[in-house]
Amino acid sequence: MTTPAEQYQAARARNRYAKTRLHEFEQTLGFELDEFQRDACTSLESGRGVLVAAPTGAGKTVVGEFAIFMALSNGLKAFYTTPIKALSNQKYAELAAVHGADQVGLLTGDTSINPEAAVVVMTTEVLRNMLYADSDTLAGLGYVVMDEVHYLADRFRGAVWEEVIIHLPTEVKVVSLSATVSNAEEFGAWLHTVRGDTDVVVSEHRPVPLWQHVMVGQELLDLFAGEVAFDEAAPVGTTGAEEKFAVNPELLELATSETRLNQRARWGSGNRRGRGGPNRYQRPHTAVARANRPQVISALDREGLLPAITFIFSRNGCEAAVSQCLDAGLWLTTEYERSIVSSRIDEATLDIPEEDLEILGYWAWREGLIRGFAAHHAGMLPTFKEVVEKLFEEGLVKAVFATETLALGVNMPARSVVLEKLDKFNGESHVNITAGEYTQLTGRAGRRGIDVEGHAVVLWRPGTDPGAVAGLASRRTYPLNSSFRPTYNMSVNLISQFGQHRTREILETSFAQFQADRSVVGLARQVRAREESLQGYAESMTCHLGDFSEYSGIRRELSDLETAASKAGARSLRSAAAESLESLRPGDVIDVPAGRIAGFAVVLAGDSSREPRPTVLTMEKHVRRLGVQDLDGPVEVLSRVRIPKQFDARKPKDRRDLAASLRNALNENRPPTTRRTRAFATAGTDRQEKAIAELRGRLRAHPCHGCSDRENHARWAERWWKLRRETDRLAQQIQGRTNTIAKIFDRVSEVLLEYGYLQPDEDQGLTITPAGQNLRRIYGEKDLLIALSLQHGAFEDLEAAELAALASALVYQAKREERGLRPRMPSVSLETSIDVVIRQWSRLTDFEEQHRLAVTSEPDFGLMWPMYKWARGRGLQNALQGTELAAGDFVRWAKQVIDLIDQLAKVPDLPAGFRRRCLDSIDLIRRGVVAYSAVTE
Repeated sequence: MTTPAEQYQAARARNRYAKTRLHEFEQTLGFELDEFQRDACTSLESGRGVLVAAPTGAGKTVVGEFAIFMALSNGLKAFYTTPIKALSNQKYAELAAVHGADQVGLLTGDTSINPEAAVVVMTTEVLRNMLYADSDTLAGLGYVVMDEVHYLADRFRGAVWEEVIIHLPTEVKVVSLSATVSNAEEFGAWLHTVRGDTDVVVSEHRPVPLWQHVMVGQELLDLFAGEVAFDEAAPVGTTGAEEKFAVNPELLELATSETRLNQRARWGSGNRRGRGGPNRYQRPHTAVARANRPQVISALDREGLLPAITFIFSRNGCEAAVSQCLDAGLWLTTEYERSIVSSRIDEATLDIPEEDLEILGYWAWREGLIRGFAAHHAGMLPTFKEVVEKLFEEGLVKAVFATETLALGVNMPARSVVLEKLDKFNGESHVNITAGEYTQLTGRAGRRGIDVEGHAVVLWRPGTDPGAVAGLASRRTYPLNSSFRPTYNMSVNLISQFGQHRTREILETSFAQFQADRSVVGLARQVRAREESLQGYAESMTCHLGDFSEYSGIRRELSDLETAASKAGARSLRSAAAESLESLRPGDVIDVPAGRIAGFAVVLAGDSSREPRPTVLTMEKHVRRLGVQDLDGPVEVLSRVRIPKQFDARKPKDRRDLAASLRNALNENRPPTTRRTRAFATAGTDRQEKAIAELRGRLRAHPCHGCSDRENHARWAERWWKLRRETDRLAQQIQGRTNTIAKIFDRVSEVLLEYGYLQPDEDQGLTITPAGQNLRRIYGEKDLLIALSLQHGAFEDLEAAELAALASALVYQAKREERGLRPRMPSVSLETSIDVVIRQWSRLTDFEEQHRLAVTSEPDFGLMWPMYKWARGRGLQNALQGTELAAGDFVRWAKQVIDLIDQLAKVPDLPAGFRRRCLDSIDLIRRGVVAYSAVTE
């Protein structure tokens, strides 16, 4: 029973709240705000910035929408930034529906709609470029919403977020929206340092509880034995967590029995084949018949768990899943739903030329959608992806097979999320997904306002460890680590605005330096503790016969010298291997003795650089780069074959023909069946041997050598040496982390000085030159290389289509396994231009290595012919003929080429004719599928 005084106070609080902007905003919503949303909005109304960290689907964007409401109420502008264009497009549509198209604009680099509106949605790069250009559009800006701010951990584009946060005017309030991260307080502390008063609002509560399952065959089993959803259980490490996070014993028993069956199958059931050995040819049995993809979807359908997103870490896997469902005769839609889907498809694809439909995979895509399932990945045509997203959101598509990029992209919540496996290929090797990635992927499960609960399903595979799955599901660790590093473009822009000295101070305020400085505190604590331990070790190795530390030093020196002598032999092998690689010429047939490229191969292109890596074609028709690390000695040349002038390593037929020539050459000149043994010197030099003998004599002559407790002292001495090395390494880390970002900036500045993009200045330290002014307008991973290519005439004398082809080489980056040789260029002018680009790239990377900077990636020619043919008016099928490039990828890269050419057109003090050719080039590219694709990444 409340007292009259309490009732009076509550009434006053209600009256005060009724007069707030937050109450006014809440009246426009169709639901009541959650506590974390109300707390964040209250901070905003009180004039403070805010960081909101909450799970996917918790409703973080409501806080951003309140910031927009505040801006409009106060006659100010609001910017809403996202990491990718697809999200910007989606948010633009949502806000335009709420506030009216006249009040909302969109800026995504290649799209500009109502840019001077009171509310503008944009990619974060667009805002960064505005800040550096001191754009008039920034006038009257009151709020910036940074959606998906945890994207600043992205190693390629994450630095843009920090640049924006650092450079926004102090009067602008920043609303940072992030997935749940384990170091939100640390990130919030940095925001407070650089932006002023900033509140951190963290919510780990999911509005829709998430249940964790494992699908064994076609049966769905709970992962945990508890009776509550795992996210409602106590966090790991707290009282009651062990019981709540106990693994389902049925799964544990299944894993045990599967292991037992496999062992029995591997070693036989008492029956032995041959003399006393196991039957190595009998295939292991598994306890579970694994369900195929159509069976998984059907099982979820029976359980009422559709719509579902199945994450498959492969584009080909996603497309294969759709084909398998089609072949299995799977239907998930009603006749009424099919009619709606059919009309939506026809409406969205009305402008696609009929001749392009086949190469776009239109018919299989359409048939899958009509039946209620589809793929979703970056290789799809953007228009196709947009249709899938809209139909899924409306519940007309029931199953989507997606790559992990969907988890970081558009808003597509589902009732269930399925993970086919818990490892993925990261471009170099197969690695297990992290707990943070698991949380990000499964966070899509459970639609607020629609589902009572969400469901995460892991498919059982041979060797599945239920404990490991439970560990991923129960660990809520997703640390936000900065990827910020000064780039060439960033450096000239900052120096142009603030001068060298002020720029160093600004860079030292980055989140990257903030994290480095905080880590130094912990490292220093470790150094102090180790120094104390070292004193104890020194006392324990004290010897009554003499100075044991001196004796131990001789032993250590002797051991190091013996190790060095052994390594000398290995170095001689590596040196011989490098020399043999350097001498290889196109057409040489070689025998690679061991490693991942073991076998016979033909050299496609030699390489006489400092670390030679010639390109070869293997007997299996794979194109690979062969390096010293792939060899255990020099490579042998067995024969030679002729490589046709028109040979193109990207064409399967050319690879097959050359592999056949390789086999013929080997048949005619068959090498011996046993490879020759290579003999190389592995002993040390005479000087090393003499030094070793001298040290052994000193060791025997030392007084401590005769100590009866010598080996006990030696053990303590070994511990002392080991701890001394660790302590010294920690001390070096402390030194290395102090002012790390500013030190990188200094090295970047040295390169820019050598190229003449910066010049010394008595007052400012450094100022930018006219060439530096050009670099200010060029953004991208190859910013300086592009500026150098422009400066040295690579873009001169090129017609519009050739200009498009050259630009593609400076933005395109093929997957590692798809990178090929330099092809024949479409024209003599392009051959000359590419020579300029390659010369500048080679010189630049030499400078970067000298200055200990990350080297600029090599220009990639894989898109040049498709882009040239497209710009010359060829159809999509003709442009992509002979390549393995997906249509969606081509569109995505084409838009990036347009973006680069648009930057070049805006570079100051270039001939008017060049700007005209840039605009003509953009017009040639922006047609057909490129022009009508509304959504890009």
